[in-house]
Amino acid sequence: MKNNLKGRHFLTTQDWSVEELEQVFALAAKLKKAKKEGRPTPLLRNKTLYMIFFDASTRTRNSFETGMTQLGGHGIYLSPDKMQISHGENARDTAKVLSRYGEGIAIRHCAYGAGNAYLREVAANAGVPVINMQCDVYHPCQILADYLTIREKFKTTRGLKIGVAWTSAPNYVRPLSVPQSLILLMPRFGLNVTLAYPPEFRLMPEIEEQARKNAKGAGVKFEISHRFEDAFENADVVIPKSWGPLVTTRDTGEGLRLIEKYPSWRCDRERMALGHKRVIYMHPLPADRGREVTDEVIDGPQSVVYDEAENRLHVQKALMALTL
Repeated sequence: MKNNLKGRHFLTTQDWSVEELEQVFALAAKLKKAKKEGRPTPLLRNKTLYMIFFDASTRTRNSFETGMTQLGGHGIYLSPDKMQISHGENARDTAKVLSRYGEGIAIRHCAYGAGNAYLREVAANAGVPVINMQCDVYHPCQILADYLTIREKFKTTRGLKIGVAWTSAPNYVRPLSVPQSLILLMPRFGLNVTLAYPPEFRLMPEIEEQARKNAKGAGVKFEISHRFEDAFENADVVIPKSWGPLVTTRDTGEGLRLIEKYPSWRCDRERMALGHKRVIYMHPLPADRGREVTDEVIDGPQSVVYDEAENRLHVQKALMALTL
């Protein structure tokens, strides 16, 4: 197995070259095949990954923990309230101690303005690889799974159009990390990206600018629209997902009111019909059924959300095997 990635942090796909990311996808495909055939892959025998969750999760925790088990290692679930973090221990001390015990640290910390900074401080002080399980800026593991799923469905990805669209979902203000990671990675692999959102829901300006640079470097298009349908028209892939107006306001009440301002931003059969006949629907889950998407779409033949969720396991196993 070719591997020049041992010991590397994985905080954002931006830090890795296309060739390095291709190593992850190649190994993920092999590990997926091995699992299907029932062949063991103990590539991390007796190794330990510490998983620190500031935010709860279904897919992230279970895919990482299961992945470590299938690789012959052990994933330990940690939450700040069960650690000395809750009593004020800083990122430096946590990083240095856990580095003495195990072979990797993974962190999920989505608090806007705090998550990515915490991950970077841990990475700066850790003696082992640090993996971003989602922060306020990036969700790189989800986007690896997204890309692997697209590649499996279309074989080649260059020239495809992917529509990344904001959707209206109630109750809480969701992070920016999924759409931001999507618009950064997909152009690098040859996909044309249309990002659609209401004016109040723009992404971080520096991320949008980097996406433009990535698209220019790859010779593809990156466009921003304030019209929902633009993400769907002539699309091959659509990922309609809610996120908060965090660049506009940090006030939760105001953010929720802005979300309620656009109830028609919902993925339904009529919007899906605007895409190519082969268009697929994707979502990182959990989707707010009835608000973000109709049951007819998410449970229909164009939906690949469960394939997408499964691929979290395979890309993360590959990532851990290569870095740890």
